Amino acid sequence: MIQRSTRTLASLVLLLASLGLALPAQAELSITRGSEAANGLAESNPVPEWVYTVRPGESFDEIASALLAGNVSAGKVLQYNDINNPATVASGDRIRIPLAWLQRQPDPARIRSVVGQVQLISGRDGSKHPLTSNTLVRVGDEILSHSGTATVELADGSVVRISPNSRLAFNRLTQYGKSGMVDTRLRLDRGEIETRVKPLIEGGSRFEIETPSAVAAVRGTMFTLRTAPGKTDLRVTEGEVSFGPPGETRRIPAGYSASVSTVGVGDMSIRQLPPAPTMSPLPPRLKQLPARLSWQPSGAEVHRVDIFDAESGRWMESSRVGGDSFDIDLLDNGRYEIHLASLDSRGIAGMPGILNVEVDLQARIATLEQPEAGATVNDDMPEFRWQLLGDNEVARVEIAEDRDFGNLVATSEWAPDESALPSRPLSPGQYYWRVVTEAGGNSVATSDTRSLVVNGTLPPVRIISVNYIDSQVRVFWQKVDTAAEYRLQLSEEPRFNNIIKEATLSDTTAALRLIPGRRYFVRLKALSNGPLESRWGPGRELFLK
Repeated sequence: MIQRSTRTLASLVLLLASLGLALPAQAELSITRGSEAANGLAESNPVPEWVYTVRPGESFDEIASALLAGNVSAGKVLQYNDINNPATVASGDRIRIPLAWLQRQPDPARIRSVVGQVQLISGRDGSKHPLTSNTLVRVGDEILSHSGTATVELADGSVVRISPNSRLAFNRLTQYGKSGMVDTRLRLDRGEIETRVKPLIEGGSRFEIETPSAVAAVRGTMFTLRTAPGKTDLRVTEGEVSFGPPGETRRIPAGYSASVSTVGVGDMSIRQLPPAPTMSPLPPRLKQLPARLSWQPSGAEVHRVDIFDAESGRWMESSRVGGDSFDIDLLDNGRYEIHLASLDSRGIAGMPGILNVEVDLQARIATLEQPEAGATVNDDMPEFRWQLLGDNEVARVEIAEDRDFGNLVATSEWAPDESALPSRPLSPGQYYWRVVTEAGGNSVATSDTRSLVVNGTLPPVRIISVNYIDSQVRVFWQKVDTAAEYRLQLSEEPRFNNIIKEATLSDTTAALRLIPGRRYFVRLKALSNGPLESRWGPGRELFLK
């Protein structure tokens, strides 16, 4: 019984040799009983250790400060390693430190990408928030995916991809000081996750995922875990996983699946996964989409296609496909990893075939059709038409009052259509329009520019008030939103047959010097940048005593 429990515990206890972090770049792991005089441990009770190799310029005190827990003194490590004088520690020396003596700090995970509706449930107060990229996930938090997916990066670089309709809790996210070792324990209550775990070496740290019916302890591997009421399924595609009911785990190697049911205690079935399908090659760089992915018939009725962004790990597509082909479409420019696997009778995916492709779409300049260049239209919502010359493109029309498009007055929605209406009615006046085409998310092409006149008249200008100051009269009038400037006329008779002063003004006020004792009349009209103008507004009598 004791030996069996020891084996079970050892299968769940895993050690991470992550040599890429800054301080432990020269470190390695060991299981040893240490110095007999220092710790008095029997040979049958080995102590998990972290063995650190001193780097040039480092002192023993610096190493101890960076790695040791607060209740462990540097002298204790010296005694453990039979070192009498810390000054004798030199570059290349190996210092053994029991794992229990290392610092342990919470180390949050980070969300690399989110697609669709996913929530973060706070472990602090139970509140729910939409999950977004770069969100930190802390101990006690849970991720609840509805129709969406999420990709999580753990402190050691391991990646967990969460499928739709899943609930994953983060029970422990611990780092051993700056040693690079982690203790990660997750709980999958329902749904499916796919993981890519950094290599682990037995002896100290662990990466463990618990479900309602099983536990999976990981040793640097790639695997999928799926759980539903009464059952948990495991699929291992790389490395190996210790899997099974708590206390009854078995090592499942790559190429195999295992299922645990709660119907019978300890009931576990292990099967070999279907082999990876033979896929027809695709060009390494796709210049247009859709592109057809095809494969040789494998005997499976259904296959699963997963597409991942190679940079962020984002889950772009997951589809179940009947037949022997699948159309790849609606991807932005970038590098992608395509996984294809056969599904067995239980719906578990087999070993994946993997293709790496780059999408490199180039937008092409659209051909403008209607309205013609210099056209005049009577509709304030004219239809714009064009022709797309590329594949998998979206476009929108842009409308401005200036040829440089420094101030857009209207646009349309981005769409794969070849016609659109402006986003708002166009006031009478002259405009310029063009069509912008986009492909692959970052390739843009802009068409030639055409001018357009929208018929109509500007509203008349009404004088608001007149102020008399000494021999000067100041006139104020109402602003016309669509006017660029105003024309003012001054006459000595109300019919304005004899104009004595005329000026074009950009403001809505003007100062006039008048001869006292005479009667004058003033009126205004609004002008546009184009050929449109308003009718003259009503005249206003002016009299300076």
